[in-house]
Amino acid sequence: MTATNEILLSAQGLSVRFGGVLAVNNVSFDVRRGEVFTLIGPNGAGKTTVFNLISRIYTPTTGTIRFEGAELTQQPPHAIAALGIARTFQNIELFENATVLQNLLIGNHIHRGAGFWSNLLFTKATRQSELAARERAERVIDLLDLQHLRDSFVAGLPYGKRKVVELARALCTGPKLLLLDEPSSGLNVEETEDMAWWIQDIQTDLGITVLMVEHDMTLVSRVSDRVLAMNQGEVLATGTPAEVQAHPGVIEAYLGTVDDVSSLRRVKA
Repeated sequence: MTATNEILLSAQGLSVRFGGVLAVNNVSFDVRRGEVFTLIGPNGAGKTTVFNLISRIYTPTTGTIRFEGAELTQQPPHAIAALGIARTFQNIELFENATVLQNLLIGNHIHRGAGFWSNLLFTKATRQSELAARERAERVIDLLDLQHLRDSFVAGLPYGKRKVVELARALCTGPKLLLLDEPSSGLNVEETEDMAWWIQDIQTDLGITVLMVEHDMTLVSRVSDRVLAMNQGEVLATGTPAEVQAHPGVIEAYLGTVDDVSSLRRVKA
């Protein structure tokens, strides 16, 4: 699926204050259906705070967030996944004493239509729901090459594989919008290369829109349609990866002033 001009998510005038600290200040952006939109910026720029606002962990002090026309700030946190928004975290959040498959089936729970008595009596509706959940999980396992780890306990997996399992669980919720919080963090070069392929497959094959926070600019340039750069809670620039990386304000935020960067280049030469 390619990006369209249809707005899937719109954040307008977002600000959030924690005591005397203005963590996000008047941030606005639109995410188009079908695109990979990435937030970049130095540590403390406010990127993850924006994610926490969208997923309703935080409530904005001012501003609005609309998803498919619905105002998210009026929704409780537990309703976000059912609306079609899934998320991964910087710090992996999995059930370590469960298998990979069990973790993925937990991600399917929002699709269960059977009620208490149906589950208790294991009726036909319950059996059909469980079969559908297993089919969704198996499709994700195939997509992310997790077949050989299906019955492995998460506690015994290396960090890179855990990152993939968390991504798989998010996909099992059947999202329209996938929030990826630093997906390459802690991965080696080969694992980051695999992550890039999977993000592209998620966009093109599954038709899922991706909103990502990422520091690895090689990954950002490879998979992103558009990029928004932040610093100290504010928007610096929005555009293609090349446009944003060439922006003087972005260069200064990452490396110092433009004169400092020019001097560094002369020294290296």
